[in-house]
Amino acid sequence: MKIFSFLSNQPDNVLTRTLSDGKHPFAIAATFSFFSNLLYLAMPLYTYQVYGRVLVSQNIPTLIVLTVVTLFCFAVSSAIDDFRARILINYGVMLDQRVSGKVFSALFDASVRGDTSARAQALRDLDQFRQTLTGAAAAVFFDVPWIPVFVGVLYIISPLVGVLTTAAAFLLLGLALLQERTIRPVMREASDGQLRSYAFTDAALRNGEVVRAMGMLPTLGASWAAHRAVAIERGATASEISNTYTDIIKAVRQGIQVLIIAIGAYLILKAKIHQGMLFANMILASRALQPIEKIVGSWDPLNNMVRAHGRLMLLLSKAEPSASATALPRPNGRLTVEALNFAPVGVPKLLLMNINFAIEPGEALGIIGPSGAGKSTLARLLVGIWRPNNGVVRLDGADVFSWDRADFGRHVGYLPQDTELFAGSIRDNIARFRTDVSDEEVVTAAQLAGVHELILRLPKGYETEVGDSGHTLSAGQRQRVGLARTMLGSPAFIVLDEPNASLDAEGEDALLKAIDAMKSNGATVVIISHKPAIFRAADKMLVLREGRIELFGPRDQVMNRLMKPTEVRAVEAGR
Repeated sequence: MKIFSFLSNQPDNVLTRTLSDGKHPFAIAATFSFFSNLLYLAMPLYTYQVYGRVLVSQNIPTLIVLTVVTLFCFAVSSAIDDFRARILINYGVMLDQRVSGKVFSALFDASVRGDTSARAQALRDLDQFRQTLTGAAAAVFFDVPWIPVFVGVLYIISPLVGVLTTAAAFLLLGLALLQERTIRPVMREASDGQLRSYAFTDAALRNGEVVRAMGMLPTLGASWAAHRAVAIERGATASEISNTYTDIIKAVRQGIQVLIIAIGAYLILKAKIHQGMLFANMILASRALQPIEKIVGSWDPLNNMVRAHGRLMLLLSKAEPSASATALPRPNGRLTVEALNFAPVGVPKLLLMNINFAIEPGEALGIIGPSGAGKSTLARLLVGIWRPNNGVVRLDGADVFSWDRADFGRHVGYLPQDTELFAGSIRDNIARFRTDVSDEEVVTAAQLAGVHELILRLPKGYETEVGDSGHTLSAGQRQRVGLARTMLGSPAFIVLDEPNASLDAEGEDALLKAIDAMKSNGATVVIISHKPAIFRAADKMLVLREGRIELFGPRDQVMNRLMKPTEVRAVEAGR
């Protein structure tokens, strides 16, 4: 059986290192299993002594002593099993503490790379892997090495019983392997169908309003049902196969027990063994075959554990390694983009080609262009979300992608085109869920963003819960709270992607004042928008078209080439 083959010859990552570090607790657990199985021999010895000595001599004190000693052995065995379980559980906790954070980070790495397979399923995979590896399903493998020991004792008692038990062990093992080989592809199809149905459900729920408004539920429901049907049908087939083999193995096991009793009785009648050995044979044979039967009953969780491990290894193999960068000082804000080319993973065509420009500290750059020109893609590259195919984005000379993310985030503000808030209070969202941010810093950021008064008018002010994805706030309110989050700590470099997309006139006025405040604090600001009025604070303009820079230079020169004079005056007036 290759159920634990994933424990060796695996790529180096946090999961394989943690599994390697588990050799010590697993060795201790195996030692406990040694003594637990050794103490189990007390039962056949007890029955032999009762039938072979007590019943013959009718010595009650001997019966009492034998019973007390045997009960003591079982009590010690039970305590040892409890200690073994505790060791495995504690190792499982350690495994989760060391690996879960990396899996969580790898999920976000996959998400920003556009990997649609990245789902919270990875954390469920980790839970399933941990629970099975340190639970009863995997613990049965500690008893497997004892099969030859118990069979060996049976050979000593009677070679005929030993041969029968050995043949039974190979027969049960063969049935178990045949079951695994038969059920594996069916279970894989059922698991894949289940994962697709969950992913489809998640996507539909995220777009619930669109689904309901346009009456898409029946058609989406049909697509979901198709994935679900595959999962249910293949799962039912797998269950039928599993039940068939389980019933066969159960019948074989019962037949073997009958044969052992029959052979034992025959040997007693022939005076080959003592009559006390009849029940000892039964107990030893049952114990020898028990691990195999338990493994058969645990095929589903063990196979699911192996599949979960494979998905975790694939996720971790794609994750970007953590950069062990030296902490850099707060940047002044000089941004340089050098020979930048970029295409997402799996897309053959470049979305950005040969992008070169620079802006100085305290300057504001406006980026404009038609839809699909690559503006939002450029924004993500500027803040180090994506790695360029070629070229580099530098802030004060340092590569923004290689910069330690936590350290980089303290100096940078980013407002994406679709502003998402997290379940929690408005204060938590503005503070970026950091525990080292004071109330004063939160309020200052809200005031700079012009959203302080709006927050105070809410039922609980800054403690108002925004709900999942901020659904309790309007789109404009979410965008303004997102702007306050962007301005936390007076960042040196700020990127705003369509910051006025959901704002009313009051919100746009607050945004323009916020941009002026950023510049007055010496921040370098990049603004992406389709609305020219927002660029009145810009010092330079960049026009993107089909992934290339069409125009770049001082704002007035670029705007004069793009717009009529009356439109330029309107932008300058802020109307």
